[in-house]
Amino acid sequence: MAGSGGDEEDDVAARRARALYTGVVMSITPLLHLSLQFRRLQGHSQYCMWLERLGYPSRKRPSGLLIWFHAVSVGEGISAIPVILHCRDARPSITILMTTSTAAAHSVLEQRLPPEVILQFAPVDTPTAVERFLLHWAPQAAIFMESELWPTLILQSAVKGIPLAILNARMSLKSFERWSASPMKPLVASMLSRFSLIAPLSNKEAVRYQILGAAPSVIHFLGNLKYACALGDSKKERSVGMTDIEAQLVDRKVWLAASTHAEEEEAIIRIHKELNKSVSHLLTIIAPRQPSRGQHIMIKLQRQGFNVAVRSDGQRISGSTDVYLVDILGELNHFYAIVPIAFVGGSLFQGLAGHNIAEAAAAGCIVLTGHHVGHFQEMVWEMQKMSPFSVIQVNEDGLVNTLRKFLTDEACLAERRVAAERAISAGASGVVTRVWESLESYILKKALV
Repeated sequence: MAGSGGDEEDDVAARRARALYTGVVMSITPLLHLSLQFRRLQGHSQYCMWLERLGYPSRKRPSGLLIWFHAVSVGEGISAIPVILHCRDARPSITILMTTSTAAAHSVLEQRLPPEVILQFAPVDTPTAVERFLLHWAPQAAIFMESELWPTLILQSAVKGIPLAILNARMSLKSFERWSASPMKPLVASMLSRFSLIAPLSNKEAVRYQILGAAPSVIHFLGNLKYACALGDSKKERSVGMTDIEAQLVDRKVWLAASTHAEEEEAIIRIHKELNKSVSHLLTIIAPRQPSRGQHIMIKLQRQGFNVAVRSDGQRISGSTDVYLVDILGELNHFYAIVPIAFVGGSLFQGLAGHNIAEAAAAGCIVLTGHHVGHFQEMVWEMQKMSPFSVIQVNEDGLVNTLRKFLTDEACLAERRVAAERAISAGASGVVTRVWESLESYILKKALV
């Protein structure tokens, strides 16, 4: 009887938390509609995006079974691709719907997903938009990537009997503390109790999910899909354009600063100047996290006397080029494939939280990154365990010294590149098969009954 009373109290607390959340969401719904009208004036593509965000589909639903994958942004969306490809091959009769929440992710996934996958923007987390979305698409299963806990989306899906999974499940300390705070904890407990499969990336995250309300029986360690995705990308054929750029790098000492943030670019300028004192024929390639900042970066570099070639302008790398600026979205993996050393940014200064290092390692780069990498620290430790010399964490001074060593020591450079590839091969081994078998057992069997 006591247990029953406790369950009833939990249910009441969850209903109150959901009512509070729904009230807040509904109060901002008029602002979302105003945003839609504003974006209508800015261009048709943005208007279509916001129609989909309000739950209005832009495609008809094909007949038959449909599996829905959801990822908020670029990295999470790309991580889903190996499973989507496996699903397409294993069950070709099933329609696959992929949703995302950002324009950048939509743009990248549009280029990388198979044409038969339906790509849409996810609905905002209001009851009306979510209901409209679910009524139209009527998925037989919903698979969320990494850390997508949207109360209305999850709970309304569960009410409709849709089996739910989270792959590459993350739960940062910050998110854990936020969800643990009253009155949010009953709401997240209600959400997590609806999942049939949660595949966390570490023991630490598994414990956090269970403390917040996930059943231990739904927790399964399957591996990190980012390794499989990175390995798959590294095997793609190089385009004619990239072969031409690679030819322009001959006789240059090249390193790539990838996914950089504004404060890091100041450091990269200092590092280039310091390296230039001892490394001949030096070329620094900068690929900012936000390519839209390219013009600003170019002006800053030119004011300091650098000879800059810009990718989006089609400019070639000459013998006098100091910096090559990659300001086109979706090309980073292509450049990883043609450079020997990559510094993965978003990591050099406090307040940053790192970016995916697996893509650079899979391409055969020596991987350098900073100490401020957020949840990617787990990946750093995991890769170092699989291959001790696969990733090197540095501060600004350490980056200068490490780059100088590798740019002037060909034998050491070759050895470390092999170490990085070895770690990715180990991490990717069997992960897609394990994920798919778990989806078959815990999700699709329920979905296809």
